[in-house]
Amino acid sequence: MPKRKLPHLNYERDRHGTRRYYVRIRHGRRIAIAGEYGTAEFMENYRAALAGAPQPSARQPRGTMNWLAAKWRESSDWSETSMATRRQRENILKHVLDKIGSHDCGDISKADIRQGKENRKATPAAANNFLKTMRALFRWAVSEEILPDNPAEGVPLFPKRKGHVGYVPWTIDDVEAYRDAYLLGTRERLALEIAINTGLRRGDIARLGRQHLRNGVIEIRTEKTGVQLFIPLLPKLQEAIEAGPVGDLVFLAGKRGGRPMRKESLGTLFRTWAKDAGVTKRLHGLRKLCATIIADDGASELELQALFGWLTNNQSAVYTKDANNKRLALRAAMRLIEAEGDDEDDDEVRTGTKLP
Repeated sequence: MPKRKLPHLNYERDRHGTRRYYVRIRHGRRIAIAGEYGTAEFMENYRAALAGAPQPSARQPRGTMNWLAAKWRESSDWSETSMATRRQRENILKHVLDKIGSHDCGDISKADIRQGKENRKATPAAANNFLKTMRALFRWAVSEEILPDNPAEGVPLFPKRKGHVGYVPWTIDDVEAYRDAYLLGTRERLALEIAINTGLRRGDIARLGRQHLRNGVIEIRTEKTGVQLFIPLLPKLQEAIEAGPVGDLVFLAGKRGGRPMRKESLGTLFRTWAKDAGVTKRLHGLRKLCATIIADDGASELELQALFGWLTNNQSAVYTKDANNKRLALRAAMRLIEAEGDDEDDDEVRTGTKLP
């Protein structure tokens, strides 16, 4: 149980006299905390609520972009999205509002949105995330009858570059090189074993702890999509957990007091660990390797969706298509080998000797 009062944590008693805890920052909305006070589950939910609580801000003049963004943060349209989406949108809004926060929201034109996208063209992914956030903000404003139309609607996203595959997948050789560099009993090794044996995203890797283990199965609801996952606890991961070091609330903890790490910090730290092991790839590349291995073993699109928490078959189809193409190519190659063997037999019959 916590020894001191947790910041912004409050409670009230229900009609049965039971304490009901919630997070509330100044006069913002309340976010209820599930779980028994002081347990690992409670602390995890407390931190999630704290991260997702709207931050207090000075009263903004009605009709400005600052005002519109503040109203959006108070809406269910905002709160019903995942924690990861809210953090991403907050980062984008901060840069936008620093520049045009005092502007009238009704004065923002399609040309302004298009220019904002062009200003970020050096990083197409960031430009597309900016555009998606603006679409969502103004779509909500239209639905609330604050604005008559959405200036971001119709502005196209940057297309994915031909041949662009996002994060580069790891290879089996990369994994073995990393394992050679970091022995069991290190945080570096534990991070790899969690990633390769679960296929989780970095945000879920940072949250994973003993509270998610049920009879040899990892049960965790994904941060990004909210899908409940059921992943068997594989022997290599069990061995890494037993070797440690592990934190009290999460397996992969920071050095200071064993506290959980932010997913951004984990991603940066793991990239350094990998580089030191001679692998210039990122943490997400292990998720891709994991999906590739399972697809190559014959997994269906639905099986991949269930294991990796994908809501549609857009992602799973990529891996099953590649796996099917690989099997078809190998089958075709085997036919070619068989055909060459037949030709050699024919030549032997005609000449009495085999070709060199």
